[in-house]
Amino acid sequence: MTDETTPSRPAAVRSWLREHSELGVCVLLLVLGVLVLTDALTMNVDITQRGPVGPTTVPVAVGTGLLAVAVLLAVDVLRGGRGEAEGGEDVDLDEPADWRTVALLTGVFLAFAVLIGPLGFPISGALLFWGSAYALGSRHHDRDPLIAAGLSLVTYFVFDNLLGVPLPGGPLMGVL
Repeated sequence: MTDETTPSRPAAVRSWLREHSELGVCVLLLVLGVLVLTDALTMNVDITQRGPVGPTTVPVAVGTGLLAVAVLLAVDVLRGGRGEAEGGEDVDLDEPADWRTVALLTGVFLAFAVLIGPLGFPISGALLFWGSAYALGSRHHDRDPLIAAGLSLVTYFVFDNLLGVPLPGGPLMGVL
């Protein structure tokens, strides 16, 4: 029997979970850490191992860091720690979301994914950079395409030539 002042057990559990909602982030970090570590430790590295630091070093460090942060955050939350609201951010929560910008950015990213094969990275990357700048509010129609093209070419050269990560060149493959 419960009276009016004593909350029912499901209501008390919901209240406790609401007060400790950051534990959801802990669970997410824990799952990500286990996933990264499992993937890193089951990676076949016999061919690519060229010294003491191999391709599993960074994923193991990231996975271990994710697990450590998950545990430390859970301990902090269970001890009563709460995240503070951001005081320096100038966001009006009464304003509706800007769905036009979200739709434009989504369209730009989808177009990039579709166009990178036939047009290559330099052209599709330039469209990605210019489209993102336009979607986020830049209206310098004379300057933005030039900056986007330059940024795309620099990115292509850094990844393709300096880092050895092959990116599709598209029709510019013979020119670049």
